[in-house]
Amino acid sequence: MNTPFGLANLWLEGDMITRFVALALLVCSIVTWVILLSRYWELRNLRKFRPELEQFWRATSFDQGLNEFTSHPNNPYYRIAKAATSASVHHQSQSTNHRELLQTLNYAEWMSRSIKTSVEGVAAQLQKGLTFLGSTGATAPFIGLFGTVWGIYHALIAISSSGSAQIDQVAGPIGEALIMTALGLAVAIPAVLGFNGINRANKLLVADLNRFGNDLLAYFVTGARVKSGE
Repeated sequence: MNTPFGLANLWLEGDMITRFVALALLVCSIVTWVILLSRYWELRNLRKFRPELEQFWRATSFDQGLNEFTSHPNNPYYRIAKAATSASVHHQSQSTNHRELLQTLNYAEWMSRSIKTSVEGVAAQLQKGLTFLGSTGATAPFIGLFGTVWGIYHALIAISSSGSAQIDQVAGPIGEALIMTALGLAVAIPAVLGFNGINRANKLLVADLNRFGNDLLAYFVTGARVKSGE
């Protein structure tokens, strides 16, 4: 059933700027939900790796502990532990290549920096998509408001041209313009809520990675055997 009001009429009667604003909000909404769903799935999978830490610290050797981790390319704990191993081997290597640079740092400081760099690398990857969510949450309401102001402006011009300002003629065009503000809020609210939720989950995960990094540092520096409770 055709109606002179609503989104369809707003698109058909709108000019190029109105359609551009509507398309911009639609694209922002689609990308926002893609980021939210993908990041939710990713964080859900990362949380599954947490119980593997107990098996890692109960291993009888560091290499055996590494083998306890699953999905090595996607497992942040494995990547940090593997990077720590590589850093330790690199520092203790008897190779003469750039050895004078390594000697400026003692073993503990070298391992501390290496593990910290590895954790920061994982943390940086967790930030993907957050910039877009933050930007969308901050700008989408104003994009919608711009569409509303532009629509009202053209609606008033059309009303003045017709010479009639009765309520039934004013309500339709202005109501359609106000839809743009509602669309802007519909895009911004999920983006803001998703940004806050993902950011909080990232902070908890990074804190857990830092604790794991500190445990690794203690192991490499003290040479203690990998076992539960150490």
